[in-house]
Amino acid sequence: MALAGRSGSTAVVRRRRARAAAPSAPRLALRPRRVIDLRAVTKTFDTGVLAVRALRGVSLEIERGDFVAIMGSSGSGKTTLMNILGCLDVPSTGEYLIDGVDVRSMDEDDLSDLRNRKIGFVFQSFNLVARTSAAANVELPLAYARVPREERHRRAAAALIEVGMRNRAHHVPSELSGGQQQRVAIARALVTNPTLILADEPTGNLDTHSTGEVLAIFERLHAEGRTIVIITHEPDVAAHARRVIRLADGLVVGDDERWVMERRGTG
Repeated sequence: MALAGRSGSTAVVRRRRARAAAPSAPRLALRPRRVIDLRAVTKTFDTGVLAVRALRGVSLEIERGDFVAIMGSSGSGKTTLMNILGCLDVPSTGEYLIDGVDVRSMDEDDLSDLRNRKIGFVFQSFNLVARTSAAANVELPLAYARVPREERHRRAAAALIEVGMRNRAHHVPSELSGGQQQRVAIARALVTNPTLILADEPTGNLDTHSTGEVLAIFERLHAEGRTIVIITHEPDVAAHARRVIRLADGLVVGDDERWVMERRGTG
């Protein structure tokens, strides 16, 4: 009996080793195709006097590798939607899954960890740390994730090369133009290799030339398979996206892929 037991244990170990050595491609194929899945999401803010319904049942799917612009006027709900997409806030009702992960039951610590791992943020005002080099700014998300120093240096340098800022790695923000600062911010968003790049009015503080440079970076990242969502009120910026979603009064009132198709067809 003892010999049989040892033989059975040996067989189990062999099977486990075989599974561990098996190719991982089938597991990668099981990754959710949808990076963003919103299902009847609402958001209500209680002012103490009245309840303000910022989102009124938004359902939205964004697939891996898509390039989406979300447009809307002031009061349309686009800022509230951006905060939910970025896990900076949670829905009042409905479901939000990012890369297959349901955020509804997460506490703030879990949401913070999710943001750092899966979302790269690009803001209108750059949000770079003053008196800190471009390279150190790009390294910040890796430092929060406790990535070893040498690995941080290597990945930050690679991200700065990707946005054409290799020669400005040791400059502080005050020594950079607005367009250069935004490129550093994009490098910081890329350095964790996130599931989603979420950009809030990324060209709002830039001149025409710098706007063109930044949008060209986003187009190249999309061509490489990155998933990008831009919040904007500018039609010229939205025209660079593959898909344009329009919000009004907390509802999706338009979801259009024809803009980019027509633009490419006439190019």
